[in-house]
Formats: sequence, C-alpha cells, structure tokens
Amino acid sequence: MHGGESEEEACRFLKERGYRILARNWRTRMGEVDIIAREGGILVFVEVKARSGDGFGGPEAAVDSAKQRRIISTALSFMEVTQCALPMRFDVVAVRPGKVCLYQDAFQVVD
Repeated sequence: MHGGESEEEACRFLKERGYRILARNWRTRMGEVDIIAREGGILVFVEVKARSGDGFGGPEAAVDSAKQRRIISTALSFMEVTQCALPMRFDVVAVRPGKVCLYQDAFQVVD
C-alpha cells in the first residue's frame, strides 16, 4: 500500500469517527502534514504511517522526535497563515494491511 492509498484509508477512518477533513498534504519549507482535520472545537494535525508488517516497530514507531518537530513546525505555520485560534492536537494514524489504528494526542508541543 503506498502513501496515497494509506491517506485515503485514513481519511475514511477519520470521517467515520466524526473528523472533518480540512486539508491534505499541507506543505511548508519545514515539512508536511498529511491531514489537517477538525474534531469538534479542536484542530487536529494527523500523520499517516503505513507498513506492511511490524518488522521495524510498526508504522507509529516511524514518528520519531525529529518527525514530530517537523510536524509541529508545519502546524504552527498553518496556524499563523490561517490565523486559526483553535486548540490543536497531534494524532497519528497507523495503517497496516486490514487494520487502522488511531493514536489521539500522540505527541505535544513542548516549550
């Protein structure tokens, strides 16, 4: 399964759970956020990771501290550009063959 298919599956999964998808593949020079969604009054930045197996610790293990910093920087840029004042959260969607897992509030902005 390639990135586009995984993101499509993640979007379907999130919509079924009440998320409203606002943007996909939002990029800056700092990085990219796969999905930007709204869940109630919260703006959610979602990283989608897919793996065919757990040989390298599963898809969620690929969202290391360096990747988190890039996502946070990109999210802060989105907040500034759009002048959005909603609280934000960072979720990870792990896609495996036949299984999708959502990790809400997977990491936080640390000052």
